Amino acid sequence: MNYNETLEYLFSQLPMYQRIGKAAYKADLNNTIELLNILDNPQNKFQSIHIAGTNGKGSVAHIIASVLQSAGLKTGLYTSPHLKDFRERIKINGEMIEEDYVIDFVEENKLNFEKIQPSFFEMTVGMAFQYFTDKKVDIAVVEVGMGGRLDSTNVLKPELSVITNIGFDHTQFLGNTIEKIAKEKAEIIKPKTPVVIGETQPQIKNIFTEKAKEKNCRIYFADEHFKLKKVQIPNSDFNVFDAWKDNEIFIESLKIPLLGEYQTKNLTTCLQALDILKHKFDLDNNTIRSGIEDVISNTGIIGRWQKLNSNPLTICDTGHNIDGIKSIVSQISNLSFNKLHFVLGVVNDKNIDSILQILPQNAIYYFCKADIPRGLNQDELKNKAFKSGLNGKSYNSVRKAYESASNNAGFNDLVFVGGSTFVVAEVV
Repeated sequence: MNYNETLEYLFSQLPMYQRIGKAAYKADLNNTIELLNILDNPQNKFQSIHIAGTNGKGSVAHIIASVLQSAGLKTGLYTSPHLKDFRERIKINGEMIEEDYVIDFVEENKLNFEKIQPSFFEMTVGMAFQYFTDKKVDIAVVEVGMGGRLDSTNVLKPELSVITNIGFDHTQFLGNTIEKIAKEKAEIIKPKTPVVIGETQPQIKNIFTEKAKEKNCRIYFADEHFKLKKVQIPNSDFNVFDAWKDNEIFIESLKIPLLGEYQTKNLTTCLQALDILKHKFDLDNNTIRSGIEDVISNTGIIGRWQKLNSNPLTICDTGHNIDGIKSIVSQISNLSFNKLHFVLGVVNDKNIDSILQILPQNAIYYFCKADIPRGLNQDELKNKAFKSGLNGKSYNSVRKAYESASNNAGFNDLVFVGGSTFVVAEVV
């Protein structure tokens, strides 16, 4: 098989949650454990950092990986989903896994796949862990796919666990209360392994502290130690902060090229994590500074408050749950523009009514469906949106919606593309 044939095999033979949703979800670790046993348990042969959370875990994973890479460590990075190329999921020092490795891994394990019937995600985790072992990484930063307790990545024995925050997403699997979701994600906390909680949320703080006590590990609430004060500079390519730790300056004029307002919380989380890792991996503040400043060039992160065009100003963002969308709407409201043109698509297994109710009503909407089976039909989305006071036209592809918005937008207008990772994937 060539690379494209290999991908077709994976997408067709192995159920993929991102494409088909609930039918691909496996509510135990049995397949993962069986597959990793066959692979001689590669997850036990490299050091790792494990990152969970409702929002921000991808950005946090990329930032931490970038800093470790800047420190001279051979750094693996596992994230999901991919936007353009399957190989985005598995990187070392910012370089995607080789096509030949993907082909060889699938061919060598085809019989095992047919016997075990793993999900797409389970197979990808096995591939990533095998790749990191084969390539002898010094450290791998691994993002949880969903939840924590039953996620395939939860076989790791990491040096550090990170939970960014808890919000409502994937409630059909993780529970419909903030407490239930927190308990699922708290299960990545491992014995005698430090854990960072990015955001202190009073109603669930005790869930994490009790789990840490049970596992005999130190727990750090990042926002109780680190504060960021924005420095105003006339530069649209970076946000700049003075970082303070326990009321003392930690790093002055720290630049970050990820421009979403929500990245302030993510950066706070990363600084706490990196401060814990400082001695183990010989990180100094200059390395932390350069790793954060170079996160895009080091890791290739895309789709986070990303500028696609200047005229008209065009932004895309992968935020897709209620908290992510709230942050996006807040940031849009702080921009100056004449008219907002909003290209919107969502998946069909989200409770989108709450999302539609917080979207700006004075925008022109371009409703569309991403090219995946999980995408919500554009006409159905348009009808639901109309009931929430949102008006616009529907389009049978993301590209057509995007082109229409771009063509209709005036010089001082704003075009925003989002609602789903998969919508953004078709424009970046």
